[in-house]
Amino acid sequence: MKINVPKSVDWIINRLEEKGYEAYAVGGCVRDSVMGKEPHDWDICTSALPDETLSVLGMENIIENGIKHGTVTIRVDGENYEITTFRTDGEYTDNRHPESVTFVRDLREDLSRRDFTVNALAYNKQRGLQDYFQGVGDIENKVIRCVGSPDRRFGEDALRILRALRFSSVLGFDIEKRTAKSIHKNAYLLKNISKERIMSELIKILQGENVEAVLLGYPDVIAEIVPEIKPMIGFEQHNPHHVYDVWTHTVKVVSGIRAEKKLRLAALFHDIGKPAKFTVDENGTGHFHGHPELSADIAEVVLRRLKSDNKTISDVCKLIRLHDIRPFVRKSIRRLMAKSGMELFPELLELKRADAKAQNESYIKETLEYIDFLETMYYKEREENNDFTLKMLKINGQDLKDIGIKNGREIGYCLNQLLMKVIDEEIENKKENLLEYAEKMDKNICKS
Repeated sequence: MKINVPKSVDWIINRLEEKGYEAYAVGGCVRDSVMGKEPHDWDICTSALPDETLSVLGMENIIENGIKHGTVTIRVDGENYEITTFRTDGEYTDNRHPESVTFVRDLREDLSRRDFTVNALAYNKQRGLQDYFQGVGDIENKVIRCVGSPDRRFGEDALRILRALRFSSVLGFDIEKRTAKSIHKNAYLLKNISKERIMSELIKILQGENVEAVLLGYPDVIAEIVPEIKPMIGFEQHNPHHVYDVWTHTVKVVSGIRAEKKLRLAALFHDIGKPAKFTVDENGTGHFHGHPELSADIAEVVLRRLKSDNKTISDVCKLIRLHDIRPFVRKSIRRLMAKSGMELFPELLELKRADAKAQNESYIKETLEYIDFLETMYYKEREENNDFTLKMLKINGQDLKDIGIKNGREIGYCLNQLLMKVIDEEIENKKENLLEYAEKMDKNICKS
């Protein structure tokens, strides 16, 4: 099998080979090449020790970070390439990092410590593809399988548990039975992984095309990193609009929405508050009044714990809080647009659509027609250049100061009240109209 290696990678490999060392492209770049995909990064492994690599390649354009662990980084043609000496790992005491590494000269020994067979592949033009653990066969059969003992691999680095789910989600591969069993068995080890790494892998899992199968097959693993989902699993809704339990419905919404980070996070958390809000009426029908607000609150706690950025948290929580509101008249629709913001409103509609499609088919057509109506209203407001923020008002805080409203908090209150009146079409958005109304407002509220 021939792989198209970039000229820079080929140059590095040839330089090391010319000096008597073995060198290969290794890992994910080879896997992607075998699958016919364009690799994002190219990593290189070599029998040369770090000092020998430095001697062969010279010190120019060398980044020495990581040398004590056997990695030399070189910049060639504007790209960084990591060159790592063949090694074996010492004991893992924290389920993440080896206490020590031992450099070796044998490629197979190095590949035997890697996570999955599909990543334990190496290639150079002279020797061709090196596949000691049937990784190509697993690629052809679309299987994720640990190299050697799954328990040992996951005990060494618990993050591999989430990496297995991520590869299954992104590549559309099944997880081999022994590896899957070990994932369920060792999921508790994820408590030793940093929140930042967990968040990074979770987002990649959520954005995969095979996410539905992964979330339905491994809810216990997701519950290890987000314990708040546990009550959702198997929680029946007892409502004619729903044919799935809360977790299955949630998974259907995740897989049915565009694979964008905040949308898939919003989908994952949009009903997380339902179990706590469950009530049953006299007819035995289940209800979840107030669940969007609680779901948004829970989502914020989880996302902050997982070190998400503030913008993502704000947008996700806003989408969740508003996802179940169903306005019908123009005034109410405009208020919803004001609450979401015009930029986020189309994504709110995406969440509503995915939510509807994951419910009882008997109600889907009617609900989707309603969402189409909301979308039509949105574009109508856009055409009229309405954004429903304070910026659209024809007056500002200084104008209110000029008529005697001095306190900053009172100015803010007045401006927001005026905005609502404009949105409700009770006042025309003209300066004189707005100031006239402001002057008539309760003096105890609007004046110092």
